[in-house]
Amino acid sequence: MQKPTVERAVMVLFFLFLVFTGLYFAKPFLVPLCFAGLFAMLFLPLCRRFERKGISRGVATLFCILILLSVVAGIVMLITWQVNDLTSDLGNVQQKAKELMKQVQDYISRTFGVGRAEQDKIIEEQSKNTNGAIAGMGSYLFGFLVDFILMLVYTFLFLHARNHLKKFILKLVPANATSTAEDAMTNIQKVTQQYLTGLSLMIVCLWILYSIGFSIVGLNNAFFFAILCGLLETVPFVGNLTGNSLAILMALTQGGGADMIIGILITYGLIQFFQTYLLEPLVVGAEVNINPLFTIIALVLGELIWGIPGMVLAIPLLAIVKIICDHIEPLKPYGFLIGSNKKKKKRFWQKK
Repeated sequence: MQKPTVERAVMVLFFLFLVFTGLYFAKPFLVPLCFAGLFAMLFLPLCRRFERKGISRGVATLFCILILLSVVAGIVMLITWQVNDLTSDLGNVQQKAKELMKQVQDYISRTFGVGRAEQDKIIEEQSKNTNGAIAGMGSYLFGFLVDFILMLVYTFLFLHARNHLKKFILKLVPANATSTAEDAMTNIQKVTQQYLTGLSLMIVCLWILYSIGFSIVGLNNAFFFAILCGLLETVPFVGNLTGNSLAILMALTQGGGADMIIGILITYGLIQFFQTYLLEPLVVGAEVNINPLFTIIALVLGELIWGIPGMVLAIPLLAIVKIICDHIEPLKPYGFLIGSNKKKKKRFWQKK
């Protein structure tokens, strides 16, 4: 009995290796496709509402794409407006950064015995690598623009051909499992819509809270860092830490003392408490019923396979996988393993 067991384990490991290798190399194709699928499910109720008012499916789908473009354009305009204010203080920031760098170099020289000349040599070598990274930024932005256009096209086609795609999926399952497949697709749509709408509302709330907190602390360009912290919330755990670390770095470069840094940390702690115990239960809810262990695993694997887009997609895609496992009898134990025992909580706008 040992040999078949070993052979089966090897086959499973080989299958997983092929899956993750395929996902890694198919990133340019799959990332915009996955984002398009999520946005299509998000705008599906709005598209149906337009159609019930007598608007053709093509025009209704086009309206949804225009709304998505308007939201993205509004966020870009907000960021651009704040970046312009940030660049107006760039001279002072650079001067403060140089003074801070000098203090850090003096501390390293006193503590570790590394002379200023050797430190300057290391910084010069690193700056060469930075110049190469900046040179590659143009190609990265071009690739991002291409992916964004592809995502819009895919979203339009998903919404327009949704009935055809649904019939195709139902043809893949046995006749006695049709109702189960329809129930799974309905749950996937519902969970995705509720997660994305709740996440969007929470980001707006975080913009307001961080703006108030950073302004009270006295951080320059408080609204810019509030927008940054809110948008980075799309990457769970890592995003908010990154945004607040950048805010602390900005406070140091603008000459803020220990009081400002402590104020930023207190703001971060209070908002995290407010977010965890009030915003998430009331606004996001527990629709994405994933336990913390597999949340971390999904984030790590998402970053390894697809980078930052993988971290953004990790949670909703894992929630979809869980729903699929819950509706397939042999996979139900895996759905139970991924899930959490927390009970779902109604949002404030839902009926009790």
